[in-house]
Amino acid sequence: MTVVAAYLYRHGQRVRAVSIDERVAISEDKSEFVWIGVADPSVGEMQTLARTYGLHPLAVEDAINANQLPKVDLFGDQLFVVTRTAHIESDAICYGETAIFVGHGHIITVRHGSARAHLALRQELEAVPSRLAQGVDYILHAILDFIVDGYLPIIEGIEDEVLEMEQQMIDHFLGRQEITRIFNLRRQLIRFQRILLPMQEVATKFVKVELPCIDPEARPYFSDVRDHVRRVQTMVDDLREVLNSVFESSNLLEQQRTGDITRKLAAWAAILAVPTAIAGIYGMNFEYMPELKDRYGYPVVLGVIAIVCALLYTRFKKLKWL
Repeated sequence: MTVVAAYLYRHGQRVRAVSIDERVAISEDKSEFVWIGVADPSVGEMQTLARTYGLHPLAVEDAINANQLPKVDLFGDQLFVVTRTAHIESDAICYGETAIFVGHGHIITVRHGSARAHLALRQELEAVPSRLAQGVDYILHAILDFIVDGYLPIIEGIEDEVLEMEQQMIDHFLGRQEITRIFNLRRQLIRFQRILLPMQEVATKFVKVELPCIDPEARPYFSDVRDHVRRVQTMVDDLREVLNSVFESSNLLEQQRTGDITRKLAAWAAILAVPTAIAGIYGMNFEYMPELKDRYGYPVVLGVIAIVCALLYTRFKKLKWL
């Protein structure tokens, strides 16, 4: 396990480092608490944290396995929160999990597969002691907000790619590679929606349900997190519709262009049919042919061919077949 950071805070100030097996005596003042951040812990190390801080075995098991959807569980006077992180890797959305244990006087984060550590967030909060002094519920809000804010750059990057595909679709046919990418993006967005909905439910629970360790005055902060999730959810819905529109429009444009080509081929075939038919007739071995007995027969035939072809060309041009 990597213990990223483990410190005791009092009145918004970092007091000292603590170990995971050290049970710190915490006063009733909510501004005094322990904030521990670990990444990819082993079973033994999680059991040490469980003994030290009285964590529920079911919550510890979920934190170790790291295969849960976002949720909030209540165990006595402690909260267990599961969130999902997301990041882009090799043009695909990859997911991690962050489990959060919240109790009186402690908040423990357990990260698996997350590309963003909480060190920057911790430094940001430590720079404003008044925020840290508000207690573990405000730290919980800051962590949730940090995770949800990481969703937006992912969706914005996909949005830029989709808009580029839309322009390519207008300019020329989408190739097999572009079509494959459209279906891949649709699958990724569908999977992302399965994360966003329970994340929204998690934030809503903190807004509407009375929970231990959560001050009623902190509810507006969790409402802000819920609004951020809804914003991302709306963007994902819009992107799915745009992807469907790009695919359908590409098919319609391809059919239209194929129809244009078919009409042009049909028009030229009709024009060329006239000289072909006349030439075919003259290819027969008749005794009496205009160019043999009539001085002007051959030029007249060529003129007729030219006039008929010109009339057909003009007609097809008006019909916009050529």
